[in-house]
Amino acid sequence: MDTFKSFGKRWISLTDFLSRLWNYVSLYIVSSVKTMGILDVVDILLLSVVLFFVYRFIRDRRAGKLLIGLGCVLALSLLGDALELPATRFIFSDFRQIGVIAILILFQPELRSALEKVGGTPLTGFRSITADSRDSAMINAEIEAICTAAGDLSRDKVGALIVIERSTKLGEYIKSGVTIDAVISPYILKNIFFNNAPLHDGAVIIRSGRICAAGCFLPLSTNDDINKDLGTRHRAAIGLSEISDALVIVVSEETGTISLAVDGKLERNYNYNSLKQALNNRLAPYGQSDVSKKNRKGKNRSQTIDSE
Repeated sequence: MDTFKSFGKRWISLTDFLSRLWNYVSLYIVSSVKTMGILDVVDILLLSVVLFFVYRFIRDRRAGKLLIGLGCVLALSLLGDALELPATRFIFSDFRQIGVIAILILFQPELRSALEKVGGTPLTGFRSITADSRDSAMINAEIEAICTAAGDLSRDKVGALIVIERSTKLGEYIKSGVTIDAVISPYILKNIFFNNAPLHDGAVIIRSGRICAAGCFLPLSTNDDINKDLGTRHRAAIGLSEISDALVIVVSEETGTISLAVDGKLERNYNYNSLKQALNNRLAPYGQSDVSKKNRKGKNRSQTIDSE
């Protein structure tokens, strides 16, 4: 009999639990869905797009782990409100009020990087206006000089760090080095990074087709997932590519391996030809890369037809 009574008490408590949960869902979810209009749907879609890009931005960064922790704390706070749990509600009562400030503090580096990328990315409609005024022949000559220097430095196992500035300006890092303002030449680049040269430890920054400065200091990446075998040059290359749209070429002093850092990711094992192709794809004037892709597709298609 006592066992039956205790089971009845548990059943009542479970019923009360489900009732509280349903009341919370009905109040904050079901009622909101019933009153939704067209503007609400548009609002949800826009917010979904924003959250999608936020997820893409942080999924490979340290901020992803912090966001998971904040999500767990928020879930506990909502659960305490839904089930009217006094201890949980007391502990997390102020979380939603100070949550915005906490997010700004915790994600300050990532928010700055995201805003810099948004501000540094030109709209497609204005890209032709702000595009580089240099013609394709000049750009190809500059890429040729950079790739030649990288190939020679790789063969001789001389460490190098070459930054190609794009839409995001790197003035604060240029000021940390020595101003050169010279035409891009493989001989100049190899002399800068020659062992025991005064500026060989820093980075060379290229702006508007000219070697702007050398011996520049770059920010190191704080990403914990970077291979521990990579040295300071590689970490600096990744760090700068995380906060700008610059292309950063790294030549390893130990192995001679050529790497390219773009958008916070490091691609390794380049040679002269593959590096030249990668730079052409990313530095070609607006529309030229699309045309070249179409030409390559057309050429491949004609070769396929001929072979048939």
